[in-house]
Order: sequence, then C-alpha cells, then structure tokens
Amino acid sequence: MALAAGVALLAGGAVAQSGDWRTVSPENLWVIDTAKGRILVELEPRAAPNHIERIRTLTNQGFYDGLKFHRVIPDFMAQTGDPKGTGEGGSELPDLKGEFTFRRGRDSGFAPVENSGPGLRGVMGSIPIVTQPDAQMFVTADFKTSAQGLFCPGVAGMARAGSPDSANSQFFLMRQPYPALEKRYTIWGRVVSGLDVVRALKFSPNPDGIVTDPDRMTRVRVAGDLAQGERPSVRVLSTDSARFRTLVERTRAARGADFSACDIDLPVAVD
Repeated sequence: MALAAGVALLAGGAVAQSGDWRTVSPENLWVIDTAKGRILVELEPRAAPNHIERIRTLTNQGFYDGLKFHRVIPDFMAQTGDPKGTGEGGSELPDLKGEFTFRRGRDSGFAPVENSGPGLRGVMGSIPIVTQPDAQMFVTADFKTSAQGLFCPGVAGMARAGSPDSANSQFFLMRQPYPALEKRYTIWGRVVSGLDVVRALKFSPNPDGIVTDPDRMTRVRVAGDLAQGERPSVRVLSTDSARFRTLVERTRAARGADFSACDIDLPVAVD
C-alpha cells in the first residue's frame, strides 16, 4: 500500500481506518501510464458528465495510448490528447459544449473550508470547488445550487480552441494553481496519485510550452476495464471525517493569511 505525503499531516493513530476513507469507484478512476510513472485521476461526472463520457469513449478506443505531452509549462500545466502532437488535432467526434459550471445537490458531500469571497470554497469528492451555500437550495426549483471547479494543482481540465464549445479530446493536468482559467475551461477530475509524475514531465523553457521530444502517455485505461490483478485500488480521505477537519485546521494554521482551498491536499492510499 502506497500513501501520499499528505498523510503526515494527520493526527496520530492508524492511517487507514475504514471510516475515515472512501474508495474511488473503478469506473471513475483513470489510469495514465508514462515512462516517468503512473498518474491516477479521479473522474467527477457530477461536474462534467458529457466530458466524462467523451474521456471514457476515447479511452475505450485506445485513442490516448502513445500520445505526447506536447505542451508543458512548469508553473502552469501539462497538455496532451492531440493525435497530431501539435495542439491542433482532435478526435473525429463532435466538439463538446462547455461545462464550466454545474448544479450541486445536498447529497454532494461538499465540505467547505473557506469563505473568502463570493461563495463557499471547499472540496467535493476530490475536486476543489466554489459554490453557493446549501441555504440557497431552498429557493431554487431543482433544490440545487450553482458550483464551479477551481484550477488547483492536480485538477484535470479540457483544452479547447477560441470557442467556449470547442473542446474535443485534448486535456491538461495542472502543475500549479491558475485561477484565470476558472469558468472558462471545463474541470472534470483531479489527480489523486502521481502529481509528482505530472511535475516530472519534460517541459519547455519557451513561453509557448511546446516540448521537443516530449514524454508520452504509454497506456491509458479506466481502472474498471483492467483485469482484477492489474487494477489499482484507491482510497481517499473522506471529507466528512474528523481527520479531514484536522487536516484543514492544520493546513490553515500553517498557511495563515495565504490559506486557500487549493492548499488542501487529500491523503490517498493506493493498493
């Protein structure tokens, strides 16, 4: 069992007490193998169902196998998913309508961690989000409230051209926070293990980020499609646990006035 570094922030005692952890569904666990190591992404269908459907479809086709991380900027992100390897390609499927915001219900498991501006900021599943408070649900027709993802480290977003509705197959994994992307690009998941791999990918020193002789995704699969013996099992600290609350308070104390939802690094156990 491998444990993420964030576990060290937790109070003492056995790390993997079952009540403190949730198991990521194999159908929502995306496995990216590279020469630098493995990246595990938790897919979040509640935030972007159409983009998740596209990711799964292309993965099942083997579309992503062997594709380059053609654009990597050190303090920004790593981009891939283009069969041309130039940033100008895509699949033969139609472009997707942007899913920049979504509707959140009371059963979303959202855990607020800060209230530093419009809306509450916190964590839903693995992704950081900003949302209206639950009280707003009492005055909406669908008993839900508006929410959007935050572009924190590890967040997975869909790349696009100039049109908001031009995403197709390309995506990027955040190496650092970049709030300027919020409400402009679709967030559909987050790296739960392997952010160190994302940050180890070969990058470009040039402003455009285009990499010469880039790293590649050697194989990409949904965990649920792997044989039982190959399938990783991932547990993430539950946001409704006492250990999560301890993690938030310790992180807030360490960061002081600079604290944000992006600072919450959920501990993960990978078997």
